[in-house]
Amino acid sequence: MTDHTFDLVVLGGGSGGYAAALRAAELGRSVALVEKDKIGGTCLHRGCIPTKALLHAAEVADTARDASAIGIRASFEGIDPGGVRAYREGIVAKKYKGLEGLVKARGITVVHGEGRLESGPAVRVGDDLYRGTDVILATGSYSRTLPGLEIGGRILTSEHALELDEIPGRVVILGGGVIGVEFASVWRSFGAEVTIVEALDHLVPNEDIALSKALERAFRRRGIQYSLGVRFQSATQTADAVTVTLEDGTTFEADHLLVAVGRGPMTGGLGYEETGVTIDRGFVITDERLRTGVDHVWAVGDIVPGLQLAHRGFQQGIFVAEEIAGLDPVLIPDAQIPKVTYSHPEVASVGLTEAQASEAHGADGVVAYEYNLAGNGKSEIIGTGGLVKVVRAKAGAVLGVHLIGDRVGELITEGQLAVGWEAHPEDIAPFIHAHPTQSEALGEAFLALAGKPLHAL
Repeated sequence: MTDHTFDLVVLGGGSGGYAAALRAAELGRSVALVEKDKIGGTCLHRGCIPTKALLHAAEVADTARDASAIGIRASFEGIDPGGVRAYREGIVAKKYKGLEGLVKARGITVVHGEGRLESGPAVRVGDDLYRGTDVILATGSYSRTLPGLEIGGRILTSEHALELDEIPGRVVILGGGVIGVEFASVWRSFGAEVTIVEALDHLVPNEDIALSKALERAFRRRGIQYSLGVRFQSATQTADAVTVTLEDGTTFEADHLLVAVGRGPMTGGLGYEETGVTIDRGFVITDERLRTGVDHVWAVGDIVPGLQLAHRGFQQGIFVAEEIAGLDPVLIPDAQIPKVTYSHPEVASVGLTEAQASEAHGADGVVAYEYNLAGNGKSEIIGTGGLVKVVRAKAGAVLGVHLIGDRVGELITEGQLAVGWEAHPEDIAPFIHAHPTQSEALGEAFLALAGKPLHAL
């Protein structure tokens, strides 16, 4: 057995882990980064990046089909799964190579292997022990399934769906959240018949109800079917198909079933509880500064209760590295972290929904305004419908910004600034949004809430 000593040992090389390692190294700490797979984690290799590459391919397919509507002569001959796969893998490979180079340039020691937390604090990898003055746990998450629903064959998780060598003719998606909605969008653009099964009453149920209803209308126009408010009961498969049965007896038959019911924290069998780290339903419990109950052991990312977003983990990793260095950083609360669903159309939000704001401030203490993208020139040009919804405290700050429409994910940073800085619409209204841009729709909403609408009644 060999002992190695570092200022910081990070267990997990995904978004939160590598961000912590990079920032700590930048601050002059010696860092060991333990990763059993590839640096970059799920987001880079099996999540955010490859799925968004698929969504871009889907957008190109839709554009080719509809080119004649804008006077462009083009033909759509179909989808080449091998070509799409090569494009997607090429994007991931470039990003991975860049990340590897960055980690190497910062002098970070990368340890390839399965790590386990031990007292000290330390991380054991095989016969080697990596001791740290501090240890950060950043082991990420895995695709959940439901009790009795076994993954395999024609029953897939998102990771398996990425590896399909064919475009399914018919697919059922169990779960109408972000992952389910994005794959539904891709497969429909690729020509598949798609049905989403969501046990709650709406698609993207964590979003403001206005966005959920708008997405449902958009999906209905695209021919994406969905069943809402009825729970899944069972699934059976043969060599050729899978049959899904709901609790009300409704059945759906498809080539594949994608299970997209969320992600669980990857904390089992890693020595966490044995060393005194508190675990609740699989999640690592921390204080408001991301410290676990064990001295000098921290946790970041999907294993910490809250939003499971790569950019949340990234920000938390930076935060802990700076906290260890004594810089007194600011941790952004989940309510101020932007969320984007990259479907067609996109859904983006930050802050409180109207219902959450009304619960916190009282129904009479909240004002909400919706601006339809039909009034926005750039949205008309690119052919998207949708809306912007801004929620404010009555005579007070902006509490939430909610958008739906193609490309609106690029607008959500302005919403984050408004919510995070507790800006009043009157503060923002004088600022000019370039014309013609979709950002003008946000400007119109702020103008209306400030009592001086321009292009809206």
